[in-house]
Amino acid sequence: MKIESVDFFYLSMPEVLDIGDGSQDALLVRVRTNTGAEGWGECESSPLTSIAGWCTPMSHSACKPVSHSVLGKPVDEPSDIRRLTSEVRRNSFDLLQADHTFSGVEIALWDLLGRHLEQPAWKLLGWDRSFPKVAYASQLFGDTPEQTYQKAVGVRSKGFRAAKFGWGPFGINLAADEAQVRAAREGLGPHIELMVDAGTIWGEDVAQARLRVPVLEECRVTWLEEPFVSGALKAYRELGKGLTGKLRTAGGEGAHDPFVARNLMDFGGLGFVQIDAGRIGGLESAYSIARYAQAHDIRYVNHTFTTPLALSASLQPYAGLENSVYCEYPTEASAMARNLTTHSPVPDDDGMVQISDLPGLGMTLRKETLLKYLRTVEIRLSGKLIHQTASLD
Repeated sequence: MKIESVDFFYLSMPEVLDIGDGSQDALLVRVRTNTGAEGWGECESSPLTSIAGWCTPMSHSACKPVSHSVLGKPVDEPSDIRRLTSEVRRNSFDLLQADHTFSGVEIALWDLLGRHLEQPAWKLLGWDRSFPKVAYASQLFGDTPEQTYQKAVGVRSKGFRAAKFGWGPFGINLAADEAQVRAAREGLGPHIELMVDAGTIWGEDVAQARLRVPVLEECRVTWLEEPFVSGALKAYRELGKGLTGKLRTAGGEGAHDPFVARNLMDFGGLGFVQIDAGRIGGLESAYSIARYAQAHDIRYVNHTFTTPLALSASLQPYAGLENSVYCEYPTEASAMARNLTTHSPVPDDDGMVQISDLPGLGMTLRKETLLKYLRTVEIRLSGKLIHQTASLD
């Protein structure tokens, strides 16, 4: 089979709000071969920027569009996808959007190949079996502690075994942050695990993060996620060394290639590494980090805060890790995201997510949802059309 076409579909809610909700828009990728095989993926990034990364003109030999390395190439076995990853990174070295753009393409290729070979993507990656994951309800802090408490009560009523609160007003005022964390713990009750996401708000300010440690330990928080930006390795290390109880640091969702993630583990002292397959370069890059984390006794966690298609993709790279048990499960996704697919991963009565044995990603897209939220795009250069949204047929 040869890659005949790669099409990008920009979906968006009618109004995108200034909140930390990544499910308000999406960039889906459809790959087709000359034999009619088809697969779908998703980029976790700015849609228009990533489309430009696919079709932008070459600037020089190390700044080619992603399309240069993909179209017309064979895709008959996993090694073909791995070879494409190497070619994209070599040919688009100076195109900073390349990893985000190619992530969705690469995911779609695993979906396509899995469907063609009638194997789930996780098995093609190299796992012999998959293990269920504990779904943690992932949501934003409320604007007030009272709202956070009510959200936590709702999580408990739905049978989740773990929950994460993040972003929103957290990180600005110490007293307000303490009230938020205590409200979350009170609403969840004593037995549901609690995680907190600071959304990189303290940059590299270790002192600010340390001020929150007592309340996090008091409320038995499992991890403090992204207290600092991804490159602040010294800050991660300093904070992590001072933690003596259950609490650990978590980070990695901003990693756009495996080296960034490995540096966070090697030099940042993470307890949990969180990888977004739609950013790091796709499933193979995420899989390599899952194996690296396993070898270094660090727990791998998926990152996803967009659609069920991205959620299914994010589960594939660590499906075979028995000790990496947590699965980020967005509970406040937009109507667009909620209605995008069939066969969406759903927690069972024990709060566990079972990873599909269906071929590829095991997902089917709802065409009516695609048509409802699709935003058509044209890109012209000196009047010449270099990109146009394809037909969904």
